[in-house]
Amino acid sequence: MKKFALITAFFLSLSSAAVAQEAKYIFYFIADGMGMGHAMGAEAYNRTVAGNDTPLMMMQFPVASQCTTHSASSPVTDSAAAGTALATGIKTTNSMLGMASDSSHVNSIAVDLQKRGYGIGIITTEDADDATPGAFYAHVPNRGMFYEIGCDAARCGFDFIAGRSLRGTVRDGKATDLEKRFADNGVDVVRGLDALSRSKSEKVMLLDSIAFPDVWYYTIDSVPGLTLASMTEACMKHLEKNGRDKWFIMVEGGNIDHAGHANDAGTVIKEVLNYDDVIRMAYNFYLAHPDETLIVVTADHETGGMSLGNNSLGYNLQLKHYDHQRISKERFTVYCRDIIKSGKSYSWDEMKGFLTDKLGFWAYVPVSDKDTERLQAIYDKAITRNEGTNNHTLYKTFDQFTEAVYDVLDKATGIGWTSNKHTAGLVPVYAVGVGAERFATFNDNTQIPHKILEAAR
Repeated sequence: MKKFALITAFFLSLSSAAVAQEAKYIFYFIADGMGMGHAMGAEAYNRTVAGNDTPLMMMQFPVASQCTTHSASSPVTDSAAAGTALATGIKTTNSMLGMASDSSHVNSIAVDLQKRGYGIGIITTEDADDATPGAFYAHVPNRGMFYEIGCDAARCGFDFIAGRSLRGTVRDGKATDLEKRFADNGVDVVRGLDALSRSKSEKVMLLDSIAFPDVWYYTIDSVPGLTLASMTEACMKHLEKNGRDKWFIMVEGGNIDHAGHANDAGTVIKEVLNYDDVIRMAYNFYLAHPDETLIVVTADHETGGMSLGNNSLGYNLQLKHYDHQRISKERFTVYCRDIIKSGKSYSWDEMKGFLTDKLGFWAYVPVSDKDTERLQAIYDKAITRNEGTNNHTLYKTFDQFTEAVYDVLDKATGIGWTSNKHTAGLVPVYAVGVGAERFATFNDNTQIPHKILEAAR
């Protein structure tokens, strides 16, 4: 019934499109790395484990379509080229940011909307100078030019930018003048929500006040610090404080991509569910402003080739096992690394206890005698004797034992992977509100920003 009511409201909104001259409030959600498998994994968990009768919030939107993601240089895009396409509507070469392949600068829709009087908010769980947020304000030939990206952020004039950290403040081990550049441009760089509450500036860069260099900020690990929900709420309040009567807010969920690179399905699912909760925040705003709001949800690419179903379980999934996973794969490999570095004796029985406590092995998640013997043999080799091989992914290096442990978890739950990198798989597109019907047809990522601008008129 809820979905029927949502669809009815959507089609009624089409009749009032002539009255609503523009989408005054635009929410652009980019779920980094979220392919169809990631979204459907979260939805299958939502239905079969959480027992929810209604789909995820984004899947209740009246428009649901798909999007291609190839770059100008490859069928498999990187985040810089994908972010540039989603921000500017221009295909570019992998690693280039805010530039066309010929190195000419291309402006994002955030810049265009800023010129039309929109307040601008850019939010990410990644670093604030990462590829996706950077695509909306920066112009560099390589996404790794963090100082230059930061300089572009300092002078872009956006109301609000938020992320984990700002990497360009240090280069070659020495402090740069980047924070001074922000100050010279009237931007207050604050760390943490308490500092933000004390800021009087109209332009702010919100960074986390807590640094965890060894681990990512995953929901499953309960790491303290800024959350996507808290940053989004802070952005809306800041734009309202600035007296903005229309705005454009880009919200990136970067944790999905990180967990996809790690092939950590339980963490992926929890991150997609967390992301969907933030989408619900925007939808609640839409309910109060249905004739003035547009929400678009998509992804920059697919990461990992995640599939539902594997040869171990056949036509079945046991996603309930993820309720017993209380540690991300990244944090687990750090735990194993610390055991090796400590040089202390840590027995297999102690590790078995840890696996039972943190992953539910043997107590809730079935582990065969054969797999138990294999895990013990790999533990003795990779952790006790430190003679194992390592798997180097984009964000983390995983020891052989960690890889084996999470392979056993995937085998038990029915999840499959094809890669630790990006793939060329299609990504979803969901939309509701003013102009949402424009996204109902099959899309290329370059079309998404143009359609948003059309809705904004």
